This record gives sequence, structure tokens and C-alpha cells, in this order.
Amino acid sequence: MIDRRDILRLLGAMFALGSGAAAVAAPSSGGQPFSWDWLQDHAAALARTRPRPLPQPDPRAHAVDYDAANRIFFRPDRALFAPAGVDDGYAVRLFPISRNAPIPVRVSVVEHGRARLIEHSEDMFAIGPGEGAAPKILPGIAGFRVMNRGGVGDWLAFLGASYFRSAGPLDQYGLSARGLAIDTGIDGREEFPVFTAFWLERTGSDGDGGLTIYALLEGPSVVGAFRIASRRLGGSGTGEVVQDVSMAIRLRRDVARLGIAPLTSMFWYDEGNPGQRADWRPEIHDSDGLLIHNRAGERIWRPLGNPARATINGFADPNGGSAFGLLQRDRAFDHYQDDGVFYEKRPGLWVEPQGDWGPGAVMLYEIPTARETDDNIVAFWTPDQPARAGASFAFDYRLRWIGGEPGASPLARVVDRWTGTAGRPGLEPIAGARRVVVDFEGPSLEGLDRSSGVRAVVSVDRGKLLSATAYPVVGRPGRWRLIADASTSDQPANLRATLEKGGSPLSETVIHQYGA
Repeated sequence: MIDRRDILRLLGAMFALGSGAAAVAAPSSGGQPFSWDWLQDHAAALARTRPRPLPQPDPRAHAVDYDAANRIFFRPDRALFAPAGVDDGYAVRLFPISRNAPIPVRVSVVEHGRARLIEHSEDMFAIGPGEGAAPKILPGIAGFRVMNRGGVGDWLAFLGASYFRSAGPLDQYGLSARGLAIDTGIDGREEFPVFTAFWLERTGSDGDGGLTIYALLEGPSVVGAFRIASRRLGGSGTGEVVQDVSMAIRLRRDVARLGIAPLTSMFWYDEGNPGQRADWRPEIHDSDGLLIHNRAGERIWRPLGNPARATINGFADPNGGSAFGLLQRDRAFDHYQDDGVFYEKRPGLWVEPQGDWGPGAVMLYEIPTARETDDNIVAFWTPDQPARAGASFAFDYRLRWIGGEPGASPLARVVDRWTGTAGRPGLEPIAGARRVVVDFEGPSLEGLDRSSGVRAVVSVDRGKLLSATAYPVVGRPGRWRLIADASTSDQPANLRATLEKGGSPLSETVIHQYGA
């Protein structure tokens, strides 16, 4: 199993070794004709043939562990797209084969409508200082990353299966995107298709590091073509990363649950589930909630959880693709106290459908975990259209790697959540019941008091709602607290709550899952 924390450390540390003037790769003097239309046709043709064997891990890669991989660095003077003699300009560097990235991929550079394959050679990489024998540089390229200006650190990386990450505006890697999810949440059936080949084309301007990434996706059930136009707005530490994605896939066999624009993250515990805290740090998570903006105009916040058993929830939108994302809303360092991996800086990732996706649902899959090295959260869109063998699907969407909210709204948003025993403090707890406490903040609540007609609208889908109230928090203008007690059962239950005034919502809707 790949250790996600080792991969994150590699992404953040492999740039530390090596420096020097970067030189652009030699201009293409030949190569093969290439275009987005060609790639779509190529993927469709492959889907109509017998599946070809996918690249396999190099067995020698097991010897290249985390420490050894950290000593292998891509030579800056071999960087792709870097201006000659200048270690600048958002150059692209390649990853070596290692224990955590043992499968080679094909990488080509596209210039003037022609693609030139980057042939691996040992002198692409060099060995830095360290203890023990020098690690072996294995043949093959595992992936690539786009460097910051100045060559210190990177802001985008493709490494492993169909996964890719951005460090976002706060320069800290966290959650991942991937090309496609196949049968996620169905025991024993999940499939992980692989980006087997990439074509990289410099687009946009030097100011935004524009790079269009074309990728061929292959797996037993699917073949697909992806175009991912990526750019960084505002530069390091100041702006979000935007990726405009077009995908066209054809299924080789039936898929029970097709996942479009899948996002993968980690959630262990926060202030909302203190009973699962086993570490000295107060909170440990890459994301703390799923945000949904559906086509009916409702804004839903679903705090993430660490359930006792794997759980999947669906949020239907019959009107066509909801915008959705996994966010890290809590940005206070003292809530995490981790000065090594900085959870408060983890980016959020927001998916904006382009065009009509048709009816479907946002799915949230949560897996139990007892450590921070497991990616145990997956969110994706699944269409209502059956995913049968021979069917084709095409979707366009925008990915935004952000540090805040995806869009301004007058509605108050959830800023804190706690759970505990039900009943009045100081009295005996109510048996078989739980309390949920949610704090909201936002412009819609400013200037309102207990006489303003604000009410808590709360419902539960299992059990019984025992009480619900809302009131302004003393000394905190614009902040309101909602408290609800509900009975529990042996099945998970969903408590749905919002603040309203005169029948109109003042806040987003929070959905808290509790129980078994």
C-alpha cells in the first residue's frame, strides 16, 4: 500500500537537493502529429480492442525507499519549458521511479502540433549526499511536477494512478483529485484506472505558469482522454490554482457506480468527534467538510466524519450537476498544533460543472481510520445515466484549489460544530440521545437578536428530534448557535438544520450524521 504521507513529504522535499541554471529541452525537430481530437479518437479506438496489459511496478523500486528517493533529484538543467539559462518560468521536472511511485508513465512534449516523447536517461537525475550506498536510478519516469518561480518547491504534481495534487494558494499539499472513480464504496469492486501517458503543452503566459496536460486513461473497465488546462492565478502564496478539465471516456464493461471529478482526502478527528482522538494534537484532517451548491439554490455543508464502518451518502440533484468540494474551513494553527505538516494550510478543492451534466448525485464515501496516513474520504459526482459497456461519457468542469470559500454568499456558514450528551447541563443526561451544537456566522445574521424572529429548522431522518433552539452568541456579533437534541438508534441518522427568518433561509443547511 502506498503511504500517502510519504508521497506528500516527497512532493515537498525532493526539490531541496540540487540547484543551478535551467535550460529548456531541445526544440522538437520531428515527433508525431498531436491534437485533442487525435487523443479522443485514439482512446475510443483502444476501447474497442482487447485491453492491453497496463504498465507494471518495477520490482527493484522497493529498494528505493523514502530516504533513498529523497537523494534522487531531477537535474534543473534538464527541466522542461524553462527559459534557457534561467531557473525560472514554472519549469517542469520529472519524478524518478521509487517505492512509492513504482510504475513508469510516458511523457511527451507538444510543440507546434507535434509530440516528442521524452526518453529516459540516467543523466536526467543526480544523487545528492546522504548516508549509506547511493540509490540506483531505475529506468523510467514516474510522473512530473510544475515548479514555482525560482525553482524552489512546486505547485502541481501528477504522481501515481490517475491522482494529481496542487499545493494551492497556501503552498501546502493535502487532498488529491483523480481522473475517474470506478465502483467506489462497493466492497471488493473498486478499480483504479491509470494515466499511462501524458502530453505536456505550454499554454497561457509565463505569468500564470499555464500548462495544458493531456492524458490517456486506461483500466479494465474504461479508456479515456483528458485535457487539463492548468494555471496559477497571482503566483505563489497569493492566488488559487485553476484547472479546466475536459474528459471523454468509453466503457469496456458495465460499471455499477461511475465517479466523475473524484476528490480524495483524509479525516481522522476534529472537535466534533473528540472520542476518536488518540493523538496529542487537537485535530487531524486535510478537509473538514463537504460543501454542495445544488441547482435548486441550496447550500449544504456536511461535516466529515470517521464512522465505525464504511458509509456512503448521496445528495441527489435532479436538475443537473451540483457544484461541490472538500474544504478545510478551520484555518487556526492552534486548533491543530502541528508545525511539521501544517493542516491549517491544506487547500480546499472545488468542482464547478460546465454545461448540463444531467441528473445525478454528489456521493460521499467515508472509511474508518485510526491514523493520518490513510486517505479515507472520497467525494464525486455520479450520473443517473446507466454506465453500461460500450457507453460513452463526456464532461467538462473546472477545478479550483482554494484557501477560502468558493464564492461570496449572504447566507451564514458553519464555523464550528460540537457533539455531546443530550439534556440540560448540570442535570442527568438524556439516555439514548445525542446533542449537536453548530455555530453559524455571516452577514445575514448581523444586527439580529432574540426578538428578530430567527428560528432553528431541524429534522432527523431516523429517531426523534427532542428539542431545537437557536440564539445569538453573547459578545460575538453575527454569530448564532443552534442546539439540537435527538434520540439515537443502531442505524446512522442524519440531522438536517438551518436558520430561517420569515420562511427564508439565513444560513446554509448543515447535515450532521450521528449514531452507529
